Amino acid sequence: MSRVYGEPVDVWVRDGRPARFVWRGRHYSVLRVLEQWVVSLELKADSGEPSEHEFWRVEASPGRNVPAATYELRRDAGTGNWLLARVWD
Repeated sequence: MSRVYGEPVDVWVRDGRPARFVWRGRHYSVLRVLEQWVVSLELKADSGEPSEHEFWRVEASPGRNVPAATYELRRDAGTGNWLLARVWD
C-alpha cells in the first residue's frame, strides 16, 4: 500500500543520484535506487519550454535498526526543488 504526500524534502545527491534526504526533520539514507524516470509536462506559459520532473524510486531507512521502505522522490528540473511524492510501507 502506498501513501501520497507531495511534501518538500532536502535531498543530497552523490554521482547524480539521491544519497540522503530529510523529511519531517528525520534523516534518511538511500540504500539503493530502484527506478528512475523523467516526465515532460505541458509547456510553461512564460517560456514556452516543457517542464521536466525527475522521479526517483528509492529504498531508504532513517537508521540501522529501522527497516527500509520505498520512497518516491520528485525533482523539478527547472527549479531544482524536491518533493517526497509517495511512500510504500
